[in-house]
Amino acid sequence: MSNPIRRLASQTAVYGLSSMVGRLLNYLLTPLYTYAFAPESYGVVVELYTYTSFLAVLLTYGMETAYFRFMNQHPEPGDVFTTAARSLLVSTLLFVALALYSVPNLASALGYQQHPEYLHSFIGIIALDTLCTLPFARLRQEQKPLTFALLRLGNIGLNVLLNLFFIKWAPSITDGNATWWYNPNMGVGYIFLSNLIASAATTLCFLPMALRKTGHWNPALLKTMLGYAWPLLLAGLAGMINETLDRVLLKFLLPAGSNAMAQLGIYGACYKIAIILTIFIQTYRYAAEPFFFGHARETNSRQLYAKTMQIFVAVCVFIMLCTTLLMPVVEQFIGQSYRVGLSVVPILLLANACLGIYYNLSIWYKLSGKTRYGAYLTGIGALVTLVLNALLIPRMGYMGAAWATLACYATIMVVSFVWGQKHFPVPYQMGRLGTYALAMMLLYGMGNFILSHLATPIALALNAGLCMAFAGFAWKLEKAGMQGMVQVNK
Repeated sequence: MSNPIRRLASQTAVYGLSSMVGRLLNYLLTPLYTYAFAPESYGVVVELYTYTSFLAVLLTYGMETAYFRFMNQHPEPGDVFTTAARSLLVSTLLFVALALYSVPNLASALGYQQHPEYLHSFIGIIALDTLCTLPFARLRQEQKPLTFALLRLGNIGLNVLLNLFFIKWAPSITDGNATWWYNPNMGVGYIFLSNLIASAATTLCFLPMALRKTGHWNPALLKTMLGYAWPLLLAGLAGMINETLDRVLLKFLLPAGSNAMAQLGIYGACYKIAIILTIFIQTYRYAAEPFFFGHARETNSRQLYAKTMQIFVAVCVFIMLCTTLLMPVVEQFIGQSYRVGLSVVPILLLANACLGIYYNLSIWYKLSGKTRYGAYLTGIGALVTLVLNALLIPRMGYMGAAWATLACYATIMVVSFVWGQKHFPVPYQMGRLGTYALAMMLLYGMGNFILSHLATPIALALNAGLCMAFAGFAWKLEKAGMQGMVQVNK
């Protein structure tokens, strides 16, 4: 049989290629937005998508991970999908009814009385995306990364085209005048409308899967799945506090007169620069979660988990170095008025790396069934996030938000490692991981010295060489282990 590390790498590559291409297309929307809209207008986009992140976790309530867990354990796998999917359908319809009824009050509370259509679009987006969660999970569980990739890319591609049409092309076609199909006063609302149409198209693609009978509704199974999933819901909500609450709090904690929406727009745009690392982490998780569950019962599986951690950290370091040492090129992706906030990028990259390591470490409580520890860990992180944001944002603005994010993720990473080694010990090679961390710090210092003392073209060439030197160094260290990691359970 094939090397499991290579199989994980190949599936990560497929998920990663599609997500990289898709996120790159989505990423290209950042310059579109930041060159077309002022920071305070873009701040509206940042704020509303932040709220959407919370609702996405709430409305899926851990069912995706529960689906992976019980598909490998239940004697009737078809019942698992049918039960989970119907549960999500009912809860989503209830959410839509309640949210639509509450739109006037919500618009008033958020300050969008003049644009309730923003909220209508977001209700549709979150509902449709929730309904697609289980079908996408099923494609991953059935190891159909190509189908998964095509649907993801189709969604993102349509969204990008619609954004280009409404924001870039429509004003030119209409000379900025209102028509029956275009209203220039809608502004950032076209960002939300484009997303809604793309989500609806993806949902339609999953209709054949939804209508195909694959199992039976099983109330007893649902109760068991909910029992497994509720700690994941709490962990997910706390995780969203850790990941996105800083963008909510900026609006309310910045001193009066600081133009909070503009600050939010700048921070949100600079946060986007760290998306390259986020892309890798997300695509890795798509392949890694079912991979880890699939190998849980095999001999020497923990050595396999340790090896994947080493490779994961090496790739994270490479991405961070490329992003920071090539900043004169990377910064062109956001408008000039947003670049005042670029100093947050290295902090956020390191924070996201800590989060990615935490995701690797978190497999211990998922495999051992101790999912309540996930809630404890993210609860600790949420507490750190709340306290530090409250203390730092009024004094440091969005820089305080960035440092609070790093402190949060570093804390849960360390605590998860300590608890995991107690309950589900994995032989991580701390020396190897420390070597990568040290190499990152040394190369980052060298690269910044080069950027500040040499002409930009020369500095970029030298820094690109530093990045490639690290890649060669890491490859040499890991190659022997890759070759020796044959099928773990002979």
